[in-house]
Amino acid sequence: MASRKPKVIVTRKLPDAVETRMRELFDAELNLDDAPMSPDALAAALGRADVLATTITDRLDEGVISQAGPRLKLIANFGVGVDHIDLAAAHSRGIFVTNTPGVLTEDTADLTMGLILASTRRVVEGAAVLQAGEFRGWNPTWMLGRRLRGKRLGIVGMGRIGQALARRARAFGLAIHYHNRKPVSSVISEELEATYWESLDQMLARMDIVSVNCPHTPGTYHLLSARRLRLLQPHAFIVNTARGEIIDEAALAGMLERNEIAGAGLDVFEHEPSVNPKLLKLKNVVLLPHMSSATIETRLEMGDKVVINIRTWMDGHKPPDRVIPEFL
Repeated sequence: MASRKPKVIVTRKLPDAVETRMRELFDAELNLDDAPMSPDALAAALGRADVLATTITDRLDEGVISQAGPRLKLIANFGVGVDHIDLAAAHSRGIFVTNTPGVLTEDTADLTMGLILASTRRVVEGAAVLQAGEFRGWNPTWMLGRRLRGKRLGIVGMGRIGQALARRARAFGLAIHYHNRKPVSSVISEELEATYWESLDQMLARMDIVSVNCPHTPGTYHLLSARRLRLLQPHAFIVNTARGEIIDEAALAGMLERNEIAGAGLDVFEHEPSVNPKLLKLKNVVLLPHMSSATIETRLEMGDKVVINIRTWMDGHKPPDRVIPEFL
């Protein structure tokens, strides 16, 4: 690259410290309105940028990426998931794609554990009763939840976040089970005393709580289909802090409405920001607005990762967090 500062277009409002650093290092164009870019605006940005710093709200499909100009060489995503980016289309045009792994792990695992607690112990439901002025005093048979100790937790996706969740869950006395493309190392398995299930169907049928922690890919779309959801026991809870598309949301809402499973804790939704209207009416569901990684510390560290990826590319090296398409 020449000595000039690269043109970096940032698609959403980022923390002030991150934006300030970007302005110092790059010819950075910020999104002061913090509104998601339209497809036309994204296409225009792709046509004049060296680097596009994106977020999950940017849909970069093949049609949008095909409008990229010859200058664009890097899409630096602010986030771990890149299911909103057509990696094959980017690769075919010689565009690197990077993400921000690792820094979201602990905070996402914290919130996942919080959703497990909130759903099994009816925390949000109890708070709503109190705030509505309907609390009439302690009652030995009222607002009864489920004990965690001794229950089985089935983790779908035993990557960084799944393992971090397992460590937290063990402290609450939960037995750890998991389904993954392949077993984790023997060291991790022994540390977590984790039971591996090659068959997702068999694991789901035996769990008290299921947590979804795998990435959204074409292969995991509706991984928890209507058929698989029906395998859950009536007392089971399901928690999702990964991606909404991994669960058949309509089927899940129907089962919760009919009390065919005990409850759910959801931080992500299949058609964000829209939420299935049935879910909004149910008392046995805890709903959060996609906030599992929403801490000040994580957002700053994500920004640092974006900056490092861009600077490494500027220096003529491969960015450390490059996302490689599966076919390579």
